[in-house]
Amino acid sequence: MNSQSPKSPAPESAESPAPSTAPVPTSADVARLAGVSRATVSYVLNNAEAVRISEPTRRKVREAAEELGYVPHAAARSLRAGHTRIVLLPTSHVPVGPLYSRFLSELQWALRRLDYTVVQYGSLGLSGDQAARAWAELRPVAVISLGEITLTARNVATLKRAGARAVITLGPVGVPGAHALLMDQKEVGARAAAHLLERGHRRIGVVVPEEDGLELFSAPRLAGARAAADGAPGGALIEPLPMGYTEESAAALAARWRGLGLDAVYAYNDEYAMLLMRALQDEGLRIPEDVAVIGADDLLLGRLLRPRLSTVRIEMPGGDPLAALVDRVVREAADAVEHHDLMSAQAIPRDST
Repeated sequence: MNSQSPKSPAPESAESPAPSTAPVPTSADVARLAGVSRATVSYVLNNAEAVRISEPTRRKVREAAEELGYVPHAAARSLRAGHTRIVLLPTSHVPVGPLYSRFLSELQWALRRLDYTVVQYGSLGLSGDQAARAWAELRPVAVISLGEITLTARNVATLKRAGARAVITLGPVGVPGAHALLMDQKEVGARAAAHLLERGHRRIGVVVPEEDGLELFSAPRLAGARAAADGAPGGALIEPLPMGYTEESAAALAARWRGLGLDAVYAYNDEYAMLLMRALQDEGLRIPEDVAVIGADDLLLGRLLRPRLSTVRIEMPGGDPLAALVDRVVREAADAVEHHDLMSAQAIPRDST
Protein backbone atom coordinates (compact mmCIF):
# COMPACT_ATOMS: atom_id res chain seq x y z
CA MET A 1 0.00 0.00 0.00
CA ASN A 2 1.48 3.24 -1.12
CA SER A 3 1.58 6.13 1.29
CA GLN A 4 2.42 9.77 0.76
CA SER A 5 4.60 11.73 3.11
CA PRO A 6 3.18 14.98 4.46
CA LYS A 7 3.87 17.90 2.25
CA SER A 8 6.35 20.37 3.60
CA PRO A 9 5.23 23.99 3.72
CA ALA A 10 5.65 25.74 0.43
CA PRO A 11 8.43 28.32 0.42
CA GLU A 12 7.29 31.91 0.61
CA SER A 13 7.04 33.57 -2.73
CA ALA A 14 9.78 35.99 -3.51
CA GLU A 15 7.06 38.48 -4.35
CA SER A 16 5.40 38.32 -0.92
CA PRO A 17 5.51 41.78 0.61
CA ALA A 18 7.91 42.10 3.50
CA PRO A 19 6.97 44.08 6.57
CA SER A 20 7.67 47.76 6.04
CA THR A 21 10.86 48.96 7.70
CA ALA A 22 10.92 52.39 6.10
CA PRO A 23 11.87 55.06 8.63
CA VAL A 24 9.30 57.64 9.64
CA PRO A 25 9.96 60.82 7.64
CA THR A 26 11.19 63.79 9.64
CA SER A 27 11.23 67.53 9.15
CA ALA A 28 14.91 67.20 8.21
CA ASP A 29 13.91 64.93 5.30
CA VAL A 30 11.37 67.52 4.16
CA ALA A 31 13.97 70.26 4.43
CA ARG A 32 16.48 68.34 2.28
CA LEU A 33 13.90 67.53 -0.39
CA ALA A 34 12.60 71.10 -0.51
CA GLY A 35 16.10 72.64 -0.31
CA VAL A 36 15.29 74.79 2.73
CA SER A 37 16.15 74.88 6.42
CA ARG A 38 14.32 72.89 9.09
CA ALA A 39 13.21 76.19 10.61
CA THR A 40 11.52 77.11 7.34
CA VAL A 41 9.73 73.75 7.30
CA SER A 42 8.50 74.39 10.83
CA TYR A 43 7.32 77.90 9.99
CA VAL A 44 5.42 76.74 6.90
CA LEU A 45 3.79 73.63 8.33
CA ASN A 46 2.85 75.38 11.58
CA ASN A 47 1.37 78.35 9.68
CA ALA A 48 3.58 80.82 11.53
CA GLU A 49 2.42 84.30 10.59
CA ALA A 50 5.26 86.20 12.27
CA VAL A 51 7.80 85.02 9.67
CA ARG A 52 7.55 86.13 6.05
CA ILE A 53 8.07 83.27 3.64
CA SER A 54 7.41 83.50 -0.09
CA GLU A 55 4.53 81.56 -1.55
CA PRO A 56 6.80 79.52 -3.91
CA THR A 57 8.83 78.39 -0.89
CA ARG A 58 5.70 77.51 1.04
CA ARG A 59 4.49 75.50 -1.92
CA LYS A 60 7.80 73.58 -2.19
CA VAL A 61 7.70 72.69 1.49
CA ARG A 62 4.11 71.49 1.34
CA GLU A 63 4.77 69.43 -1.80
CA ALA A 64 7.85 67.85 -0.20
CA ALA A 65 5.92 66.99 2.95
CA GLU A 66 3.15 65.43 0.89
CA GLU A 67 5.58 63.43 -1.24
CA LEU A 68 7.30 62.01 1.84
CA GLY A 69 4.10 61.51 3.81
CA TYR A 70 5.41 63.71 6.60
CA VAL A 71 2.97 64.71 9.35
CA PRO A 72 4.07 67.12 12.11
CA HIS A 73 4.19 65.65 15.60
CA ALA A 74 1.44 67.33 17.63
CA ALA A 75 3.07 66.64 21.00
CA ALA A 76 6.42 68.07 19.91
CA ARG A 77 4.70 71.10 18.44
CA SER A 78 2.82 71.66 21.68
CA LEU A 79 6.04 71.33 23.68
CA ARG A 80 7.72 74.02 21.60
CA ALA A 81 4.73 76.35 21.76
CA GLY A 82 4.04 75.76 25.44
CA HIS A 83 0.43 74.79 24.75
CA THR A 84 -1.66 72.69 22.39
CA ARG A 85 -3.93 73.97 19.61
CA ILE A 86 -6.81 71.82 20.82
CA VAL A 87 -10.20 73.45 21.38
CA LEU A 88 -12.37 71.02 23.29
CA LEU A 89 -16.06 71.07 22.44
CA PRO A 90 -18.18 68.68 24.53
CA THR A 91 -20.72 66.89 22.35
CA SER A 92 -24.35 67.76 22.90
CA HIS A 93 -26.38 65.33 24.99
CA VAL A 94 -29.70 66.39 23.47
CA PRO A 95 -31.10 67.00 19.97
CA VAL A 96 -30.31 70.70 19.58
CA GLY A 97 -32.05 71.12 16.22
CA PRO A 98 -30.91 72.55 12.87
CA LEU A 99 -30.31 76.11 14.12
CA TYR A 100 -27.77 75.17 16.79
CA SER A 101 -26.26 72.40 14.68
CA ARG A 102 -25.51 74.91 11.94
CA PHE A 103 -24.03 77.34 14.46
CA LEU A 104 -21.73 74.68 15.92
CA SER A 105 -20.68 73.51 12.46
CA GLU A 106 -19.77 77.06 11.43
CA LEU A 107 -17.81 77.50 14.66
CA GLN A 108 -15.75 74.38 14.01
CA TRP A 109 -14.94 75.45 10.45
CA ALA A 110 -13.94 78.92 11.65
CA LEU A 111 -11.63 77.49 14.32
CA ARG A 112 -10.07 75.15 11.77
CA ARG A 113 -9.30 78.12 9.51
CA LEU A 114 -7.43 79.65 12.47
CA ASP A 115 -5.35 76.45 12.73
CA TYR A 116 -7.04 75.05 15.83
CA THR A 117 -7.92 71.38 16.18
CA VAL A 118 -11.48 70.93 17.44
CA VAL A 119 -11.94 67.82 19.55
CA GLN A 120 -15.49 66.79 20.35
CA TYR A 121 -15.66 65.04 23.71
CA GLY A 122 -18.49 62.73 24.74
CA SER A 123 -19.27 63.80 28.31
CA LEU A 124 -22.62 62.07 28.79
CA GLY A 125 -23.21 61.14 32.42
CA LEU A 126 -20.29 63.14 33.82
CA SER A 127 -20.66 65.64 36.65
CA GLY A 128 -18.94 69.02 36.50
CA ASP A 129 -15.96 67.77 38.53
CA GLN A 130 -15.64 64.58 36.47
CA ALA A 131 -15.95 66.43 33.17
CA ALA A 132 -13.38 69.08 34.10
CA ARG A 133 -10.82 66.43 35.07
CA ALA A 134 -11.48 64.39 31.92
CA TRP A 135 -11.21 67.44 29.67
CA ALA A 136 -8.06 68.62 31.43
CA GLU A 137 -6.29 65.34 30.58
CA LEU A 138 -6.24 66.39 26.92
CA ARG A 139 -4.56 69.70 27.81
CA PRO A 140 -6.83 71.83 25.58
CA VAL A 141 -5.87 75.43 25.02
CA ALA A 142 -9.58 76.33 25.14
CA VAL A 143 -12.84 74.72 26.23
CA ILE A 144 -16.24 75.76 24.90
CA SER A 145 -18.94 74.29 27.15
CA LEU A 146 -22.49 74.16 25.79
CA GLY A 147 -23.99 74.49 29.26
CA GLU A 148 -25.38 70.96 29.53
CA ILE A 149 -22.83 70.20 32.26
CA THR A 150 -22.98 72.64 35.16
CA LEU A 151 -19.48 73.98 35.75
CA THR A 152 -18.26 75.77 38.86
CA ALA A 153 -15.43 78.21 39.53
CA ARG A 154 -13.41 75.23 40.85
CA ASN A 155 -13.92 73.37 37.55
CA VAL A 156 -12.75 76.40 35.59
CA ALA A 157 -9.65 76.62 37.80
CA THR A 158 -8.92 72.93 37.17
CA LEU A 159 -8.97 73.50 33.42
CA LYS A 160 -6.79 76.60 33.64
CA ARG A 161 -4.20 74.82 35.78
CA ALA A 162 -4.04 72.18 33.02
CA GLY A 163 -3.19 74.85 30.45
CA ALA A 164 -6.57 76.05 29.17
CA ARG A 165 -6.12 79.72 28.36
CA ALA A 166 -9.81 80.20 27.67
CA VAL A 167 -12.88 78.56 29.20
CA ILE A 168 -16.04 79.75 27.47
CA THR A 169 -19.58 78.80 28.44
CA LEU A 170 -22.70 79.03 26.29
CA GLY A 171 -25.94 79.30 28.20
CA PRO A 172 -28.31 81.51 30.17
CA VAL A 173 -25.88 82.26 33.03
CA GLY A 174 -22.14 82.72 33.39
CA VAL A 175 -19.63 80.83 35.53
CA PRO A 176 -17.05 82.69 37.67
CA GLY A 177 -13.68 82.68 35.92
CA ALA A 178 -15.11 81.75 32.50
CA HIS A 179 -16.01 83.88 29.54
CA ALA A 180 -19.78 83.82 29.05
CA LEU A 181 -21.71 83.77 25.80
CA LEU A 182 -25.21 84.35 27.07
CA MET A 183 -28.11 82.70 25.26
CA ASP A 184 -31.26 84.05 26.90
CA GLN A 185 -33.88 81.42 26.18
CA LYS A 186 -36.41 83.38 28.24
CA GLU A 187 -36.59 85.93 25.45
CA VAL A 188 -37.69 83.25 22.98
CA GLY A 189 -40.66 82.24 25.13
CA ALA A 190 -41.52 85.85 25.92
CA ARG A 191 -41.57 86.82 22.23
CA ALA A 192 -43.79 83.86 21.33
CA ALA A 193 -46.28 84.56 24.13
CA ALA A 194 -46.30 88.31 23.44
CA HIS A 195 -47.16 87.60 19.81
CA LEU A 196 -50.16 85.50 20.86
CA LEU A 197 -51.23 88.01 23.53
CA GLU A 198 -51.18 90.84 20.98
CA ARG A 199 -53.72 88.85 18.95
CA GLY A 200 -56.08 88.64 21.90
CA HIS A 201 -55.32 85.13 23.14
CA ARG A 202 -55.52 84.75 26.91
CA ARG A 203 -55.47 80.96 27.40
CA ILE A 204 -52.16 79.79 26.01
CA GLY A 205 -50.58 76.37 26.13
CA VAL A 206 -46.79 76.00 26.14
CA VAL A 207 -45.36 72.69 24.95
CA VAL A 208 -42.71 71.31 27.30
CA PRO A 209 -40.74 68.51 25.58
CA GLU A 210 -40.57 65.25 27.50
CA GLU A 211 -37.15 64.38 26.07
CA ASP A 212 -34.36 64.33 28.64
CA GLY A 213 -32.00 67.29 28.58
CA LEU A 214 -34.24 69.74 26.72
CA GLU A 215 -35.24 71.41 29.98
CA LEU A 216 -32.08 73.48 29.52
CA PHE A 217 -34.03 75.28 26.78
CA SER A 218 -37.67 74.57 27.62
CA ALA A 219 -37.66 75.70 31.28
CA PRO A 220 -36.47 79.27 30.58
CA ARG A 221 -38.74 79.50 27.52
CA LEU A 222 -41.71 78.58 29.71
CA ALA A 223 -40.58 81.15 32.28
CA GLY A 224 -40.38 83.80 29.57
CA ALA A 225 -43.90 83.02 28.39
CA ARG A 226 -45.20 83.31 31.95
CA ALA A 227 -43.46 86.64 32.43
CA ALA A 228 -45.09 87.99 29.26
CA ALA A 229 -48.52 86.75 30.43
CA ASP A 230 -48.07 88.36 33.85
CA GLY A 231 -47.54 91.72 32.17
CA ALA A 232 -50.57 91.44 29.88
CA PRO A 233 -53.60 93.69 30.61
CA GLY A 234 -56.05 91.63 32.68
CA GLY A 235 -53.53 88.78 32.93
CA ALA A 236 -53.48 85.54 30.96
CA LEU A 237 -53.27 81.80 31.58
CA ILE A 238 -50.11 79.88 30.66
CA GLU A 239 -50.63 76.11 30.73
CA PRO A 240 -47.56 73.79 30.45
CA LEU A 241 -48.24 70.90 28.06
CA PRO A 242 -45.85 67.92 28.29
CA MET A 243 -45.37 66.34 24.86
CA GLY A 244 -42.84 63.95 23.37
CA TYR A 245 -41.44 64.26 19.89
CA THR A 246 -43.59 61.45 18.47
CA GLU A 247 -46.76 61.28 16.43
CA GLU A 248 -48.40 59.28 19.20
CA SER A 249 -47.68 61.90 21.86
CA ALA A 250 -48.86 64.75 19.65
CA ALA A 251 -52.05 62.83 18.79
CA ALA A 252 -52.76 62.16 22.49
CA LEU A 253 -52.42 65.87 23.29
CA ALA A 254 -54.59 66.86 20.33
CA ALA A 255 -57.28 64.34 21.34
CA ARG A 256 -57.85 66.10 24.67
CA TRP A 257 -57.40 69.64 23.35
CA ARG A 258 -61.05 70.64 23.43
CA GLY A 259 -61.23 69.78 27.10
CA LEU A 260 -58.26 72.02 27.91
CA GLY A 261 -60.08 75.20 26.90
CA LEU A 262 -56.97 76.73 25.31
CA ASP A 263 -57.13 78.99 22.27
CA ALA A 264 -53.42 79.18 21.36
CA VAL A 265 -50.17 77.28 21.81
CA TYR A 266 -46.49 78.09 21.77
CA ALA A 267 -45.07 74.72 20.80
CA TYR A 268 -41.42 75.09 21.97
CA ASN A 269 -39.90 75.08 18.47
CA ASP A 270 -40.91 74.64 14.84
CA GLU A 271 -40.45 70.86 14.85
CA TYR A 272 -42.76 70.31 17.80
CA ALA A 273 -45.16 72.92 16.38
CA MET A 274 -45.44 71.16 13.03
CA LEU A 275 -45.98 67.82 14.74
CA LEU A 276 -48.74 69.19 16.97
CA MET A 277 -50.34 71.26 14.22
CA ARG A 278 -50.82 68.17 12.06
CA ALA A 279 -52.34 66.28 15.01
CA LEU A 280 -54.72 69.17 15.81
CA GLN A 281 -55.89 69.26 12.20
CA ASP A 282 -56.44 65.50 12.27
CA GLU A 283 -58.78 66.14 15.23
CA GLY A 284 -60.80 68.56 13.09
CA LEU A 285 -59.47 71.72 14.76
CA ARG A 286 -58.91 74.68 12.47
CA ILE A 287 -55.69 76.69 12.56
CA PRO A 288 -55.73 79.53 13.43
CA GLU A 289 -59.53 79.84 13.85
CA ASP A 290 -59.75 77.30 16.69
CA VAL A 291 -56.10 77.18 17.78
CA ALA A 292 -53.33 79.65 17.00
CA VAL A 293 -49.91 77.96 16.76
CA ILE A 294 -46.43 79.47 16.94
CA GLY A 295 -43.03 77.74 17.01
CA ALA A 296 -39.42 78.93 17.11
CA ASP A 297 -36.24 78.67 14.98
CA ASP A 298 -37.80 79.78 11.64
CA LEU A 299 -37.15 76.55 9.76
CA LEU A 300 -37.74 76.49 6.01
CA LEU A 301 -40.23 73.63 6.30
CA GLY A 302 -42.48 75.80 8.47
CA ARG A 303 -42.82 78.26 5.59
CA LEU A 304 -43.83 75.44 3.24
CA LEU A 305 -46.72 74.24 5.42
CA ARG A 306 -50.29 75.32 4.88
CA PRO A 307 -51.15 77.28 6.88
CA ARG A 308 -47.65 78.71 7.07
CA LEU A 309 -46.21 78.48 10.56
CA SER A 310 -45.68 81.59 12.66
CA THR A 311 -42.36 81.41 14.48
CA VAL A 312 -39.77 83.16 16.61
CA ARG A 313 -36.68 83.84 14.56
CA ILE A 314 -33.52 83.47 16.64
CA GLU A 315 -30.62 85.60 15.46
CA MET A 316 -27.20 84.13 16.23
CA PRO A 317 -23.78 85.21 14.99
CA GLY A 318 -21.82 83.09 12.56
CA GLY A 319 -18.89 80.99 13.67
CA ASP A 320 -16.23 83.55 12.72
CA PRO A 321 -16.85 86.09 15.55
CA LEU A 322 -16.78 83.39 18.23
CA ALA A 323 -13.68 81.76 16.73
CA ALA A 324 -12.01 85.18 16.69
CA LEU A 325 -12.91 85.61 20.37
CA VAL A 326 -11.37 82.22 21.20
CA ASP A 327 -8.21 83.10 19.27
CA ARG A 328 -7.87 86.51 20.94
CA VAL A 329 -8.40 85.14 24.44
CA VAL A 330 -5.88 82.36 23.79
CA ARG A 331 -3.25 84.81 22.55
CA GLU A 332 -3.82 87.48 25.21
CA ALA A 333 -4.65 85.17 28.15
CA ALA A 334 -6.01 88.03 30.26
CA ASP A 335 -7.41 87.46 33.74
CA ALA A 336 -10.54 89.56 33.11
CA VAL A 337 -13.48 87.61 31.70
CA GLU A 338 -15.93 88.84 29.10
CA HIS A 339 -19.69 88.48 28.77
CA HIS A 340 -21.39 88.70 25.38
CA ASP A 341 -25.05 88.40 24.43
CA LEU A 342 -25.08 85.76 21.73
CA MET A 343 -28.63 85.86 20.43
CA SER A 344 -31.78 87.90 20.00
CA ALA A 345 -35.31 86.84 19.14
CA GLN A 346 -38.10 88.27 16.98
CA ALA A 347 -41.63 86.95 16.36
CA ILE A 348 -42.45 86.35 12.69
CA PRO A 349 -46.24 86.38 12.08
CA ARG A 350 -47.60 84.02 9.44
CA ASP A 351 -50.86 82.23 8.72
CA SER A 352 -50.96 79.91 11.76
CA THR A 353 -51.66 82.80 14.17
